[in-house]
Amino acid sequence: MNTIITIGRQFGSGGREIGQKLADYFGIKCYDKELLSRAAQESGFCEEMLQNHDERPTNSFLYNLVMDTYSFGYNSSSFVDMPISHKIFLAQFDTIKKIAGEGPCVIVGRCADYALHDYQNCISVFVHADEKYKVKRIMERFDDVKSEQKAIDMMNKKDKQRQSYYNYYSSQKWGRADNYDLSINSSVLGIDGSVKLITQFVEDFEHR
Repeated sequence: MNTIITIGRQFGSGGREIGQKLADYFGIKCYDKELLSRAAQESGFCEEMLQNHDERPTNSFLYNLVMDTYSFGYNSSSFVDMPISHKIFLAQFDTIKKIAGEGPCVIVGRCADYALHDYQNCISVFVHADEKYKVKRIMERFDDVKSEQKAIDMMNKKDKQRQSYYNYYSSQKWGRADNYDLSINSSVLGIDGSVKLITQFVEDFEHR
């Protein structure tokens, strides 16, 4: 196994769970929230700042100005003048590349497919699902989401954030099939079926 798998995902589609099961199957690490901890350690940003910006672009000039006083780790003048949201993106970008350089792994979200687009051993996957399936999963996962409408609102908000973040920082369009090596509807295959399809794809990729 020498392949890095990146997973973009719609909220509620099970992309994170699929990523973890893939990692377990291949005996490799899965990076999701763990990526933020690693980026915080290596960049000097506090982890809370990375969580606040996690897949959420911010254009608030005041917020960037205030938070800039807490940042450090880079010395170039162009970096100093950069908004804090850009600095945090670059810190994650650097961490993704370092992780990829350490060996095969699964990386969930955070523009990882874009960060690693020139890596020959990288497969990019996008997981989407039907609304009914996603709503059911969201209501099962979050105790405070009691109604379908609240689940739909949460799903739309999260996906809008992810789409804005991805489209802002990459030169590609989030969720568009031709940006990925493999696009899967998890509501058709289920979690385990999706994992099975991706593992077959990876194994065929490695033996091509």
